[in-house]
Amino acid sequence: MVDRRTPDDPGLSQAHADAQIRRPLSILIVEDDSDAAAAQARLLELAGHTVHVVADGLAALEAVGNHAPDVILLDLGLPRLNGYEVARRIREQPWTKRPLLVAVTGFSEPRHREYSDAVGIDLHLVKPIDHDALEKLLTRFHGVVGAG
Repeated sequence: MVDRRTPDDPGLSQAHADAQIRRPLSILIVEDDSDAAAAQARLLELAGHTVHVVADGLAALEAVGNHAPDVILLDLGLPRLNGYEVARRIREQPWTKRPLLVAVTGFSEPRHREYSDAVGIDLHLVKPIDHDALEKLLTRFHGVVGAG
């Protein structure tokens, strides 16, 4: 299971963070707001990551199979298949590489977070998210991305 601690948790030692190999991540953005998706993708690409963007849940499942991303930034309120169902289906797959699933959503009530946990989403972030905080999260969790 992926570590659910926050990026600022002192339990994630500085030595562990320093020892991580810095490499570009493969990131899938699943977002139906094309402007928000494009802006987030551009910032992540400028940070050196490889980014793929899709706008609905069914396209997300296809993209995961095609690109095997390290990280999936997943909106929950999607057309064709909501983000919760996308996450559930991803977690049912026997892939050897387990992506870090991050809900990036406007759904902020405790029940939304509980359901995120129940379907296998690793982190639940509420929009709007700060890009610097996202980069810090990606750096800190880099050591567990893809862990099974």
